Amino acid sequence: MKKNPQNLPVISIVTPSLNQGKYIEKTIKSVLDQQYPCLEHIIMDGGSIDNTLDILKKYQKNLVWQSAKDKGQSAAINKGLKKSAGDILCYINSDDYLLPRSLHQVARIFQENQKVMWLTGKCRIVDENNRQVRQAVTFYKNFFLKFFRSSQIFSIVQFISQPSTFWRRSVTEKIGYFDESLNYDMDYDYWLRIWQKYPLYFLDDYLSAYRIHPSAKAVVSPATQFKVQYKIVKKYRKNIFLLLLHRLHARIALIIYRFFY
Repeated sequence: MKKNPQNLPVISIVTPSLNQGKYIEKTIKSVLDQQYPCLEHIIMDGGSIDNTLDILKKYQKNLVWQSAKDKGQSAAINKGLKKSAGDILCYINSDDYLLPRSLHQVARIFQENQKVMWLTGKCRIVDENNRQVRQAVTFYKNFFLKFFRSSQIFSIVQFISQPSTFWRRSVTEKIGYFDESLNYDMDYDYWLRIWQKYPLYFLDDYLSAYRIHPSAKAVVSPATQFKVQYKIVKKYRKNIFLLLLHRLHARIALIIYRFFY
């Protein structure tokens, strides 16, 4: 970690990984290219058998990493968070990446606004070749982020993009770690938990890119993802009307995905 003349907050980024050698170098380079001086990038690999370890060794001077079988994505994220030392935390999957200058923007918000406990920004959706796709979905999510940003609406529409979301360490100290029983939507569950305690700050800029590819969980089984989301919402919301709206929205979204994607 470089010297910190501006007293910038240390940002710890956790990347859970398993056999994503095709994409993980882009993830690592996107973090390093931020040129953020107070940065810790922790990669928790679940025992990859592709070329992932060769890539991690290539960048090991700039990373904290380990590779061993684990209990899944949520467990890997938690392991990384427990190893981290940063004031600001986030996790970014090994097929996603940050956009230029994102960390400087995030740090500035947290520095200037001590009451901001967590924030999210906009996120592009890209394909295997980093080409922007699903612009309609991006527009839809950004619309809710900008104009209808509330925990109640979030119970119906999942408009927060995980790789563009950051929170203070004190938040994790207050609410705990990710639910390791969840293989899908552990981020959705976590955001709902945070929102019970703290308001969300919206940074109106693109901070990251979320990659869609054939082996992505959201592509392999979107129906499972929506089912898990409903179970999560039921834990936090008892309002029947909200639950019905969530189900209706999920069914419409699933139809759109099946016919257009």
